[in-house]
Amino acid sequence: MNLSPDSIVYWQSGFVVINATLVFTWAIMLFLVIFSWTVTRNLSTGEKISKKQNLLESIVGGVLSQIQEIEQKNPKKNLPLVGTLFIFIAISNVLTVVPGFQAPTGSLSTTTALALWVFVAIPVYGIGQVGFLAYMKNYFQPSPLMLPFNVMGEVSRILALAVRLFGNIMSGSMIGMILLSLAPIIFPIIMQLFGLLTGLVQAYIFAVLAAVYLAAAAQTQQSNSP
Repeated sequence: MNLSPDSIVYWQSGFVVINATLVFTWAIMLFLVIFSWTVTRNLSTGEKISKKQNLLESIVGGVLSQIQEIEQKNPKKNLPLVGTLFIFIAISNVLTVVPGFQAPTGSLSTTTALALWVFVAIPVYGIGQVGFLAYMKNYFQPSPLMLPFNVMGEVSRILALAVRLFGNIMSGSMIGMILLSLAPIIFPIIMQLFGLLTGLVQAYIFAVLAAVYLAAAAQTQQSNSP
């Protein structure tokens, strides 16, 4: 049985297909935009702040703290990318406990897009820090013969990033359906709690790995730059 949200088509006309992946991705994006707007339009610097602002500050502070543990120098520069990845993936995974919701992260196209985002961000951030020539020099270390291997290493770890998230979410959904079919009375609550924990862990792992890749690239480029 194909449990991927890509297999659920809501509307199709020629080459244009709107499936569950697109629908629920747009829904999450709309939710995040509305939530961010409602929180940031009435920010307070006083002692009394709203519950929404307190939640947002806790999330931002937690993500920034994790980035700072990985990269000591200027961790705020990676906060928009890493924070967005974490929040989007976490929301997508946690909402799997809602009946009828199809997590976009259960689609290989979504996880590949997120991984490609990281793949593009690495050279963009690197070039922005040390310049184009210094960044490209890293791919020729320790000798020019290593160029294809260094490129393959970058591609392979980004591919692993996409497949890891997709595999974990899909396997969790399949196990949940099997258990629910065997014991529909006992396992629903347990699987919901397990889904919440697994979803948050996978979001954390993806965001941390993205931060590690960015930090490692920057450190290597700085060490090789004149």
